[in-house]
Amino acid sequence: MGRGDLTNAEWDRLESFLPPGGARGGRWSDHRRVINGVLYRVRTGVQWRDLPERFGPWETVYKRHRRWSADGTWQMLLSRIQAAEDAAGGIDWDVSVRPAEEGVPGRRSSKGGRAGDEPGRSGTAETGRPSGGGGQLGECLGRSRGGFTTKIHLVADGRCRPLAFVLTPGHYGDGPQLERVLEQVSVPRTGVGRPRTRPDRVLADKAYTSRKNRRYLRRRGIPHTIPERLDQQRHRKNRGSRGGRPTGFDNECYKERNTVERTINRLKGFRAVATRYEKRAYIYLGTVTFAALMIWLRA
Repeated sequence: MGRGDLTNAEWDRLESFLPPGGARGGRWSDHRRVINGVLYRVRTGVQWRDLPERFGPWETVYKRHRRWSADGTWQMLLSRIQAAEDAAGGIDWDVSVRPAEEGVPGRRSSKGGRAGDEPGRSGTAETGRPSGGGGQLGECLGRSRGGFTTKIHLVADGRCRPLAFVLTPGHYGDGPQLERVLEQVSVPRTGVGRPRTRPDRVLADKAYTSRKNRRYLRRRGIPHTIPERLDQQRHRKNRGSRGGRPTGFDNECYKERNTVERTINRLKGFRAVATRYEKRAYIYLGTVTFAALMIWLRA
């Protein structure tokens, strides 16, 4: 076992969820060796062709990662591990929301995006597998002040582990993605019953303080701690009684929002996540999902 590879305990947690393989003449080569190859590449950020020989042919490792990114195998494994943690009471459902912006090497810029590149600045982008080329926005690539970037909109539990995430181009707004990323939270039950989708509380910064977001959270019955921007406070006070009541804000509770910052630091410890090398969005989403899976296994 090499440095950073799956331990026996981690492999035991994953093995039962994987499709059968490893038999002579079977479809799959040894799962553990291939997953260790994917882990080495995601952890170090090397090119696929530079994988050490102990992981077998690099094409096998890359194609397995690409296939499992497309068919949802990585997401299935993450959901199974989350379900086991939830059944054991190991998930803190006071969640925090924040985006992480990741750059694309060799395409830097000191200016914002061109007008022609951003027809949906606050919209959504698809991260499925398009039949052909998805285009710049379809592949979640956008130009922002950070250069050519992709945003990972992230929901983290109170123990610094990713619960759900979506990708958008780097110039898309943060606030409009709150509803979309919270809709991705779905932790299955180990027995009967529907998956759990509603957190106990949501913590977020001022980028998410819009009335639309607050209405959405109230409609779902989710308590939230989001500070109000100064311009919103002035506008409400200028309207007098028509401005409504001040939003509730618990300063002590808000201090726990640092969990999402620490989760992002954990994700960026995987170099292939911190710098996006994949051209296709669905493969990069698989890379992020795999990194999240490793965080859950090793937290």
